Amino acid sequence: MLTLIMLLPLVGVLLVALLPKSREGAAKWIALGITGVDLVIAAIALLQFKFGAGMQYVVKFDWIQQLNIQYYVGADGLSLPLIALSALLCFLAVIASWKIDVKPKFYFAMLLLLETGMNGVFSALDFVLFYVFWEIVLVPMYFIISQWGGKRRQYASIKFFLYTFFGSVFMLVGIIALYLKTGTFDMIALQAADLGAGNIFGFQWWIFAAFFLGFAVKVPIWPLHTWLPDAHTEAPTAASVLLAGVMLKMGTYGFIRCALPILPEAFGWWQLPLAVLGVISIVYGGIVAFAQKDVKRLVAYSSVAHMGFAMLGIASGTAAGLNAAMAVNIAHGLNTAMLFFLVGMVYDRTHTRQISELSGIATKMPLFAGIFCFASFASMGLPLLSGFVGEFLSVVGSWSSSVIPHWLVVVAGIGILIGAAYMLWLIQRIIFGDPSPAVEKTADIGVRDVITVAPLALLSVSIGVAWFLLLNYTDPVANALSKVIGG
Repeated sequence: MLTLIMLLPLVGVLLVALLPKSREGAAKWIALGITGVDLVIAAIALLQFKFGAGMQYVVKFDWIQQLNIQYYVGADGLSLPLIALSALLCFLAVIASWKIDVKPKFYFAMLLLLETGMNGVFSALDFVLFYVFWEIVLVPMYFIISQWGGKRRQYASIKFFLYTFFGSVFMLVGIIALYLKTGTFDMIALQAADLGAGNIFGFQWWIFAAFFLGFAVKVPIWPLHTWLPDAHTEAPTAASVLLAGVMLKMGTYGFIRCALPILPEAFGWWQLPLAVLGVISIVYGGIVAFAQKDVKRLVAYSSVAHMGFAMLGIASGTAAGLNAAMAVNIAHGLNTAMLFFLVGMVYDRTHTRQISELSGIATKMPLFAGIFCFASFASMGLPLLSGFVGEFLSVVGSWSSSVIPHWLVVVAGIGILIGAAYMLWLIQRIIFGDPSPAVEKTADIGVRDVITVAPLALLSVSIGVAWFLLLNYTDPVANALSKVIGG
């Protein structure tokens, strides 16, 4: 199943590439069909998954035998929900891109290649395979931003590529160092390898530092976040959705899958610095969001804050905190994807994202206004919606940690209030009041728009009401890992 989920979009890339120029319009239908089939397979994998049974859907055979490199894939409660999220958002991204008429073959081929890379990262259990998929993701996102982005797309795409590639290089150094010491790229085998003591500035410490740079840029953690607002602002809607909804999760996934279980002793030295950086991201992201004049940049900075809660949960080392990180990954993927889809819809109708030019939307677009308010409440962590699950568990997990001081958790709690404040401020500015000239002549969203966001809203409510729908997958992984790292 995992091989199908990973490689089926690659078949779609080839099919799109083979289309004659006179049939370019068929590219979107191929992309819709391929991503739809991928979503169905991912849903079947979710339903057939056996809770607490460890790594499943495993395929393993030699790839480059001379270097002990394997094609090794598998999924557990950490990776499978992210694979399903990737499949869902890619399918919805194709629907949201239906009106793309500039180089449609190239555009949809890049979307499909992006899906291959993202699903591959969450499935790979061999470090070389993991790194190959990690780097594949950079290429289509770079082209999507640089070719279909806004006025400053060249600057934003180059900044995105250089920042993330910078982090990847350090991660590669860490991977090679592990291989030279152990002779294997097998992530599962490395968890049991003897890597020496985790003393400060010892071998483990430096490998953790290399992984930190690779994963922290992707999360992104302050102060390595500056590429994100520019990339989001200039990216087309579908790219923003996949960037926030899936690609940022690659960073937190890397910490939980690679850094913590393989380098548990070094994690002890990095635990408090990770918590501090997570809390700074929470507060900084919220405060800077208040200063934004562009709706998309505001949502981008909110992502910095939300992913800070994931990092705080990881830093706690507790089962509750690790569950929090995984819950934030899924909830943020659903809620922020909704917000970016909605921002794209209003931009298509008004041709502006300036907050000062978008007042009175409720008068002219009542259906849009209702859904936008729902997505905003979900994003700010209102109880009974998915955003609450991760934030609640993050506070519980970090408070019960023996390493993180309670005052730091209180500061993170203030970050929750800041998040609610800037989202309410945004609602007040653009939803209510008299319609601005840009809004005056707009029509409400249609059926295709509702279809794009309805599954995300339904899942957000389902997880917010019935936490077990997500925690059944993540809790066995969180408990097992917390024991390894002494949480």
